[in-house]
Amino acid sequence: MNNPDEFEEYDVDLRSYLKIIRDRWVITVSVMAVILLITIIATYTTTPIYTAQSQVLVERNRGKSALESNYYYYEPDFLETQSVIIKSENVALKVVKNLQLATKYKRYFFKDNSEGFSLVGFIREKISSLVKSISSLGSGSQKEGSPDTPDSIDFEPKSDEEVIADIIRGGLNVVPVRNTKVVTISYTDKDPAIARIVADEVVKAYMDEMLDIKLSTSSYSLKWMTEKAGEERDKLERSERELQHFMRENDLVTVENRLTVLPQKLSEFGSQQSKAEAEKKELQDLLDQVRMAENDTERLEKIPLFASDTVLKNIRERLYKANQNIQELSKKYGRKHPVMIRAKDEQRILKEERRFEIDRIVSSIENSYGLAASKEENLHELLGTTKGEMLDLNEKFMQYSMMKRSVDSNRVLYDTLQTSIKEQGVTEQTQTVNIWVIKKAALPLAPSKPNKKRNLLLGLILGLFSGIGLAFFIEYLDNTLNSGRQVEEKFGLTVLGSIEELKGKENNIDTYVRNNLLSPLAESYRLIRSALLLSTANHPPKVVLITSMSSAEGKTATVINLARMLAQDRKSVLIIDCDLRRPRMHSMLGIPNDKGLSVYLAGNIDECTVLKIPDEEISLVPAGPIPPDPAELLGSSRMQALLDEVTPKFDFVLFDSPPVGAVTDSLTLSRYADGTILVVKAGSTTIEMLEGGIKKMNDINARILGVVLNRVKKIEQDSYQYGYGAYYDRDND
Repeated sequence: MNNPDEFEEYDVDLRSYLKIIRDRWVITVSVMAVILLITIIATYTTTPIYTAQSQVLVERNRGKSALESNYYYYEPDFLETQSVIIKSENVALKVVKNLQLATKYKRYFFKDNSEGFSLVGFIREKISSLVKSISSLGSGSQKEGSPDTPDSIDFEPKSDEEVIADIIRGGLNVVPVRNTKVVTISYTDKDPAIARIVADEVVKAYMDEMLDIKLSTSSYSLKWMTEKAGEERDKLERSERELQHFMRENDLVTVENRLTVLPQKLSEFGSQQSKAEAEKKELQDLLDQVRMAENDTERLEKIPLFASDTVLKNIRERLYKANQNIQELSKKYGRKHPVMIRAKDEQRILKEERRFEIDRIVSSIENSYGLAASKEENLHELLGTTKGEMLDLNEKFMQYSMMKRSVDSNRVLYDTLQTSIKEQGVTEQTQTVNIWVIKKAALPLAPSKPNKKRNLLLGLILGLFSGIGLAFFIEYLDNTLNSGRQVEEKFGLTVLGSIEELKGKENNIDTYVRNNLLSPLAESYRLIRSALLLSTANHPPKVVLITSMSSAEGKTATVINLARMLAQDRKSVLIIDCDLRRPRMHSMLGIPNDKGLSVYLAGNIDECTVLKIPDEEISLVPAGPIPPDPAELLGSSRMQALLDEVTPKFDFVLFDSPPVGAVTDSLTLSRYADGTILVVKAGSTTIEMLEGGIKKMNDINARILGVVLNRVKKIEQDSYQYGYGAYYDRDND
């Protein structure tokens, strides 16, 4: 089953994409309008052209029409080849000649340049010349560097017929109909009549070209074969005479019988020699083993030939028994006992017999080796004599075979040429390709290009997608914060509320909320007030620092309007203008600024000036004159003393401080506050700026209550704020 979270994520992504398109609708519509306008201009200024089509059935001639044949011959390249022939220069030149286009219709193809000026034509001509110049630069550099290219070549200019033929080839289109033998020939021109007559004439010129190809090929083939046959006849006669002369001189009448006997003898001698060599090798190995053993009887008896000898085997058995007998007798008798002496004499006699038998076998081996070596040498001499005789006979027979083969090949080639000459004379007038016209070109009534509906539709689609793509690209490059959702997802901060951008030059954010308490803008500040009161668990923060990342983000207006919303809830609110560098609070509320916070912190007065705002339940401590060292004054003990004095008297104390990204004043004030509210200007404050400000606040463990997104476009506000806005709009009506 599908996970519901996946559908929710997909829905959120889709709405985000739609929101981007809504935000950038001006860019999207502008790009679409420009592309559509260009498409309309190009479509309606393009000269209409007409296309006439004719169709022909083309098949290879196999003696029987393919329409009547029961077999289908698959030739994937046949129709492609015919298409190339139809578009060839020869066919185009035939069309020019048959229709007299180079004389009768010359003015049609070569326009007079004295017509009126055309902006579109001028632009097209410039673009075409630019493309040609670029391509010529690339090809020109290659030609200049080629060693085979001469320094200067005089090219003859094309004739009128060739120029017109190139024009016709440019407008000609040949398309084989798929899975058929039909070819569609179409010609495109701005004049429908020219398009029709050229399309029909191309078919006729194609037929003529195929006939010319056949006749020229047949005439050339017949001439070549006749000349070649005469040469082959002379070669055949000369080779036959040479063969007869060679056979007489070398007496090759009985050569075949001798060639039959000699290989048998050669094979027999070779077999005998191989056996003799093998026998000699075996005896040589055996003799080497005997010589390595020298006179060691035990090592000699380990050689297989000695070990398998029957006499030696019998002597070994008897000797073994004699040794056992001596061992048994030695236990009973002494060495000089007659029985022991007789046993040892018997042992000695057996050893002498064994030595005699071994010497006999060694002598036999040496004699056998000598006979094998002599036999091998005799066979080698006999084999060499036979090979010499065989090679001499083979050389003569090979030369005879070569001469006979030459005679046979000359005879076959001569007979083949004679047969081909006869066949060529019979089939000279037959066509290799059959062509039938199945549809003649009709006069086109409507232009084929431009297709206005298709062009406008494509222009509209291209413009729409280009505009959307550009909108997404600009959105991708935009690193500013534009929505509360973006702040929450990237930084994990609570968005206390969003303030709609106030439209109209006559409206001032400083007084608009006070004068329009039931407006959607005032309701936005009420929502921020509610979020602020609920931002902590036990009790709402009493001392609140309000700052921003940079100047002109609306923090001062946020302080005033938030104070008014808190005062509406019958709360006593004190605003302390802590922006000692660029104070604005006194001018917005119409309060003098000659005495204020800077004077008190500098120790020039004992009590800080707290002024009541006329007609409002708000009090203000103005900033006072701009001091030289605001950060040191705000961090002094008198600032803490001031807070200890005013905090019990008011329900809320709001600090209007300088931007946290520019100076450290806000960081100093954050230690006095229960929490900090960050004001972010939608579409102006960047992600990097807010990220840097938050890092500074976190480094000193300052508590961030949330973010107020200021000057948000109406389309970017949250859904619940739409409801309130619509509600108050109906009330105003």
